[in-house]
Order: sequence, then structure tokens, then C-alpha cells
Amino acid sequence: MTEKTYAIARIDELESYSVDDEGLNWRPIRRHFDIRAFGVNAYTAEQAGDRVVEEHREQGGHEELYVVLSGRSTFTLEGEEHDAPAGTLVHCRPGTLRTAVAAEPGTTVVGIGAKPGEVFEPSAWEQVFVAFGHFRKGDVDRARAELEDAVSNNPDAWQGYYNFACLEALVGDKEAALGHLARAAELAPEIVPEAAAKEEDFESLRDDERFLAITGQANTAGASS
Repeated sequence: MTEKTYAIARIDELESYSVDDEGLNWRPIRRHFDIRAFGVNAYTAEQAGDRVVEEHREQGGHEELYVVLSGRSTFTLEGEEHDAPAGTLVHCRPGTLRTAVAAEPGTTVVGIGAKPGEVFEPSAWEQVFVAFGHFRKGDVDRARAELEDAVSNNPDAWQGYYNFACLEALVGDKEAALGHLARAAELAPEIVPEAAAKEEDFESLRDDERFLAITGQANTAGASS
């Protein structure tokens, strides 16, 4: 039998993951269809006023196109507000400062992006989003499996180990958390210690001497005692 060369799905049929506690839900379109040419994902805000696009500038030359699929949103682009009802297309060139909030409950915005002239590579952050989506649903095993895969696919990237440490700290496995955090610090000593010292997810680790050593606070703690 010939393998199908197409696939069809409705947005509401895709698995949904809570991004944060602010009512934003993420649907991984690229992951669902295993698209390899560009990034594409959907974001749905439960209530009016909830964000559907976080404030950021795409660095590294990435272009993005946003499609307001349903509802209504307000885009702020380089400080200027723009009304964006369903059917609106918003194109942001690299470096454009952008954010968007829902003007109606249930607003869904689809984001499509890639870097011109380069072969697209799926970002490891997708697996991190999925992992913490499973965690918020109470499925720790699936969360761990996603992060194990992310670390396996990117063994020299500190971000995977750091996020794995966050997960293990949140579920109470201190030994695993410290092990992953130590590896992250080895890979990025100029970033991880300072970030970890401020990370709320590591609250359960703060009194551990190994955590203090990783974050460079051991000497400070000893001097103040």
C-alpha cells in the first residue's frame, strides 16, 4: 500500500499543553505533522487580556508570520498597537519587537517561522514545552521521557540538563536535580550558576551544599556564618 503523502487535522484535535499559569495553551502543529521545513505552532488564550504572543525579538535572522485563526487579538509591534481580528496576517522581520494579547476569549494565533537560506532544524525547546505540559497534567513519567530524549538528542547543550534539573527539583528528586544541574553548569559555567541562583524551581535545593557550590554561593555562605 502506498504511504499517504498528506495529513489533515483540526486545531482542537491537537494535543494542548499549558504554557504557564496565565491561561495560554500551546498546540505543537509542527510536531504533530512532523514538519521539517519550518516551525509552526498554535497558541490559544482562554480569556480576553491573556497573551497569545510573548514579548520578544527573534534573533539570528528568523522571520515569523502570525495568523489570527479565531477570535481577535491586539498586536503591539515596535510599540505600536494594531487591531487583529480573525483572518489577520502579521509578518515580523528578524529583530522586530512584538507581543500580542487576546481581545476575545478563545483567541487562537498560529505562528510560522524559519530562517531564510538555511536548512530548518526543529528546536529542542519544543520538547521542553511538551515535557512541562505533561508535568502540569500530572504525568511525570512522560515529562521525564521527553527531557531524556531532548538531552540524548542534544548532549552538549546545557539547556536540556537545566530544564531536567528544574523538573526533578519540582517533583522532589534532589539527587537527580543536582546531577543534571551540575552537568548544565559544566557546559555553560558563564550562564548556569547565576541563572540557577535565581531560579524559583530550585527552592528545594537552596540549603544543599552541592547547590551552593554549583551556584558559587558556598564561599559566601561560609563567610557569613
